[in-house]
Amino acid sequence: MKPNHARSKSVLVLAAAMTMAAALTAKADKWENRQPPKVKEQTLKDIKAALPGNAAAKPKKPRRLLVFWRCDGFFHGSGIAGGNEAIRLMGEKTGAYETDFSAVYDVFTPGKLAKYDAIVFNNTTRLNPNPEQRKAILDFVRGGKGIVGTHGATDNFYQWPEGAKMMGGLFDGHPWGANGTWAVKIDAPDNAVTKPFNGETFKIKDEIYQLKDPYTRDDRRVLLSLDLTDPVTGKTKGKREDKDYAIAWIKKEGKGRVFYSSLGHAENVFTIPDVLEFLLNGIQYALGDLPADDSPEK
Repeated sequence: MKPNHARSKSVLVLAAAMTMAAALTAKADKWENRQPPKVKEQTLKDIKAALPGNAAAKPKKPRRLLVFWRCDGFFHGSGIAGGNEAIRLMGEKTGAYETDFSAVYDVFTPGKLAKYDAIVFNNTTRLNPNPEQRKAILDFVRGGKGIVGTHGATDNFYQWPEGAKMMGGLFDGHPWGANGTWAVKIDAPDNAVTKPFNGETFKIKDEIYQLKDPYTRDDRRVLLSLDLTDPVTGKTKGKREDKDYAIAWIKKEGKGRVFYSSLGHAENVFTIPDVLEFLLNGIQYALGDLPADDSPEK
């Protein structure tokens, strides 16, 4: 009896598909059961001491955030821990919003997203949602809701150009490393989101990203960038010929709003009062409660 090569090939293809599906299910199950990293006890006390007393704007209605903290690339454990706690506690203290957390892609469906006013990508890396999940995220923000990204949120969507454009750029290294202290200038000192800094350049111990396309100033209002006039900060050379190293911005996405800040590599950043107030202002902008000039610079 001759072997049925076509049948053998079909069996092999089916087996390979089942193996891949099982691997994907196992990965999803791992994240389903994984708990967010915990912040250090002393850091938690410092975060609580640094929380803003009030929100800049009164919510137009009860607000709910979805904080997504999954990493399919580098895991920013400390930044995720500090960011998760700071975001949750700011909402509780000020009444600006309530917070839910997730690390599984299954949350990105129209039905599940319907109860949220903004999605926060807290230090996420190398995310690659499937086509249905991508559509759900874009429909969510373009329909009038908000997207917030902290630090690693630009290290995502490499296979999804629309997602990268939505967030505003793609990670291209960090010449200004986490062990250094770098100078930050206020590009939009009169903006409602940057009000906590009073227009004054400040220094921060953090990891500062450089960005590549689709980063541009043509579709957003840049709020913060590196102050290269500082002798220490300016000594480190980045890749960009235009020397434009933006740190934070706000931008429109359809009828919705995007706020991104690359501050927050580690939990120490979330113990700084001005940074927390800035983050809260950016969240309230994304929620639609804090009016802010998001028009590109002329």
